[in-house]
This record gives sequence, structure tokens and C-alpha cells, in this order.
Amino acid sequence: MRPLSIAAAFCLLLPFSTQAADQPNIVFILADDLGYGDVSCYNPESRIPTPNLNRLAEQGMRFTDAHSPCTVCTPTRYSLMTGQMAFRVPRGGSVFTGAGGPSLIAADRLTLPQMLRNAGYTTACFGKWHVGMTFYDEEGQPIHQGGLEAVQRIDYSRSIEGGPIDCGFDQFFGTACCPTTDWLYAFIDGKTIPVQPTGKLDKGPLPKHPYANDNRPGMVAPDFDLEEVDITFLKKSQAFLENHVKNAPDKPFFLYHCTQAVHLPSFPGREFKGKTDSGPHGDFIFELDYVVGELMKSLDQLGIADNTIVMFSSDNGPEVPTVYYMREDHQHDGARPWRGVKRDNWEGGHRVPFIVRWPGQVQAGSTSGQITSLTDVMATIAAVVDVKLPDNAAEDSANMLSVLLGQDSQPIRNYVLQQGFGGSRYIAIRRGQWKYLAHKGSGGNRYESHRLLQKYRLPDTAPDAPAQLYDLEADPGETKNLYFDRPEIVEEMKALLQESIDTGRSVPHRT
Repeated sequence: MRPLSIAAAFCLLLPFSTQAADQPNIVFILADDLGYGDVSCYNPESRIPTPNLNRLAEQGMRFTDAHSPCTVCTPTRYSLMTGQMAFRVPRGGSVFTGAGGPSLIAADRLTLPQMLRNAGYTTACFGKWHVGMTFYDEEGQPIHQGGLEAVQRIDYSRSIEGGPIDCGFDQFFGTACCPTTDWLYAFIDGKTIPVQPTGKLDKGPLPKHPYANDNRPGMVAPDFDLEEVDITFLKKSQAFLENHVKNAPDKPFFLYHCTQAVHLPSFPGREFKGKTDSGPHGDFIFELDYVVGELMKSLDQLGIADNTIVMFSSDNGPEVPTVYYMREDHQHDGARPWRGVKRDNWEGGHRVPFIVRWPGQVQAGSTSGQITSLTDVMATIAAVVDVKLPDNAAEDSANMLSVLLGQDSQPIRNYVLQQGFGGSRYIAIRRGQWKYLAHKGSGGNRYESHRLLQKYRLPDTAPDAPAQLYDLEADPGETKNLYFDRPEIVEEMKALLQESIDTGRSVPHRT
């Protein structure tokens, strides 16, 4: 077992609040690779019906300038769980596969679920973890590798360390990395894999379509159905909700539900095939919307919806093949109206849907243009449950509660940071209308050589510039690099970025 952090140990010495039973329940649903334009309440030209997400927005607040902390999954999930940008920690640009690890979350790092558990919450995580774990071989040595050979070395009799149970969750059922693309196709229950892989994945029976080329030839467990992963996760979350209301109705809970949808290879469940006119990926988005609707229905049926905050977002923008083929074959643009896709530091890579419903507190049908990041979830929830965060936690997390409550129209953040694919080499900073990318190119994909992306390559208007500056108010498509036109803004943004790197934070110190 990992040692408790100093902050977490201090919190454990405090008595639970006598108001714990009155605290709101919290459900956070994190989609995978869902673009801003994939949800019809964000994109009126969407070709895919998302009635449940639309209803969630109608009942709560829809943010139009929300961002994933990174343009790929592992760093974003780290930042959501800790309120800290991942580029600040070792291997913070990594995307784990197979038995990859160790966890990006250090043993002395206070996490969102640990904070809530200290405040009297029951905490549960179902779905894709992908922040790193430690698997061991038969000699008790950590593996920390991707690839088939590494997975084949796992000793399944040994406990898995560094996962959700060691990071503040009471319960976990899910996968180490991407559920249907990885080398390890097996469910983790707590800290073990009860049904172990018995052979290599047979891709023969799996669907064949333009989005189905992402399965690594790994080891698969007999109970792991690649087409029904999201329904399995849904049933686990529903069972948790039912059991919690039955056995601990006076105790608040935090449910973190992480879907496989809509990550490649876009395998919608059997009940969802052909449900849209937009192919298998459209069907997969429709299944994601169904999952959201079923979780909302469970809250209603259990009589707890009015005292439950529901948050929904995505870990980054849409994937390259889905954007390309959905545009070509179905006239649907998951990145609309932004430039860029997953891995890119342009807006399409990290501007994501973010919807918050809190009956009686968040005005139904409201919209916010506040710049916010998923790092802000931790400080915001801390304010909701009246927990004072220590200064050495959530260093990139801003409290957005006043925005949710409709009490503040002024900018909460002075600036927000973005991380492209590759860690600290690809950092961007946004302040108001200005966005500065401290690198050339997309910060992720190589448009000049990528078969599918070449047609979307835009002219470089400042080829000699070492970085990029865009005015998103005048140029939301990020088409004109103003690096040489506005040197004073460049210097201001560079100074802000360097200050954030030097101080290790992007929000003020907490006193």
C-alpha cells in the first residue's frame, strides 16, 4: 500500500463534517475522444442525435470555452484527478499501454477522490483509469512496460499497485488503459484481475470499418467482450448507485464514470449498431449518449437527482480517423468549428464539451463563456463541500463555483495552460482572446506527412517564427500567426508562461 500524503494524512485527523449527509452527491462522466462538434447542443450541424446530453445541458450549464488539460488521455486524467498540469511531473507527457506505469500520481499527492473521502464521501471509479499502475512479474519485480511480452509476464496472483484504490477510491472496476485498443484486454476489480487473459486477441470476428484498425494484438480474458465494454461499465455504476442508496442513504458519494466511448476502434454495442445514419462511429456516439441517459435515469429512479451534481466532459478532442472519415462519409465534423484534432494544441485538440447540472443551484439552460480547464474541477468541488485545499495541492485548479451559481461574470482565471502531446516541449497559454503556443506546428500530429491530415494543412503565415500567437476573437480558426505582428503580446505571454513554470502553479497561492 502506498503511504498517505502529508495533506491527506492531515485531513484524516479532522472529524467528518456533521453536515456530510447534506452534501451533494457528485457524478463525473468522462467521455473518451469526444469532440466539441460531436454533441448536437454544441454543433447545430451535427449528424448524430444526442438527446440525453442535450437534456443535461437544458437542465444545467453548458460551458463553451472549456478545455481538457492535455490533448491526449493519460495527462488529462492525471490533471483531473489532481488539479495539477501533468507536464510538471516525471513522464507527464506519457500515454501508457499494456502494463505501463508506474502511476503518474505520486504517493504524497492529494487527489480529488481522496479529498472527498476525507470529507465523508464514498468514492467509486468505473471504467478506464489510464493514469498508470504497477503490475508485477513472478519474481515480484515491477514491469512498467507496454507491449505483448510485458503483459505475458504479469503474475496475476499479485496485487496491482498505484491504481484507483491507492489514489482515494473505495471501489474500482475497469481497465488499466484504453479498454479495446490495448495489450491487456481484461477487467480489474479493485486491485486484481479475477478473470485472467487466456490467449491472444482474435481480430477475425471483430467489425471491419474505417475506425476499426486500432486493436493491438494483446492478451484477452474470456469475459472481455470488446463490443459491450461500455454496457459493462454502465451496469457497474448503476449497481453502485443502487447499493449505496440502499445501504448508506445518508452518506454522500462521488462516482467517477469513465467510458470507452468514443475511442477507436469505435465498436458500438450490438443494440446500437445501425441506430444512426452516420456509420459505426455515429452509432458509438449515440451509445455514449444512451449511457449518460441511463445514469441520469438511475438518479431519478433512486430519488437522488435533486441532490446530485452531474458533470460531463471529454479527455481531449476527436481522433484523426474519426474526424477524417466522418467528414468524408457522413458530413459530420467532430472538431467543428475549431482547427485541429486529438494531439494538436490548436483548439480542436482540447476545447471540449463541459456540462454541469445541479438542480436548485445551477440555472437550467444557462451557458457560460468562462475559460476553464478540467484541472478546475478539484478546486470547484472543494468549494462545494467546503474543504480548504492545502497550498501544495491542485496548483493549477481554479474555483469556478461562483460561475456555476451565477454569481460571477468576471473572468476567474487570469490564464489557462494547455499541454500538447509530448509533455513540456509543447505548452500553450491562453489569456483572454490571446493564445500563445510555445512551439512550431500542431504540438501533436505531423500534418505534412500524415496521410489523412495533409488535406487539412493550412499555410504557415509566419514560417520563420519559433512559436505561434493567435487572436481567437478575430481569428477563432487560428489561421494567422501574429508572432511578429504583436511582439508585446508575445513577450507578455512568454513571461506568464515562464512564471507558471518557475513557480509550479497557474493559480495564486492559497493562504
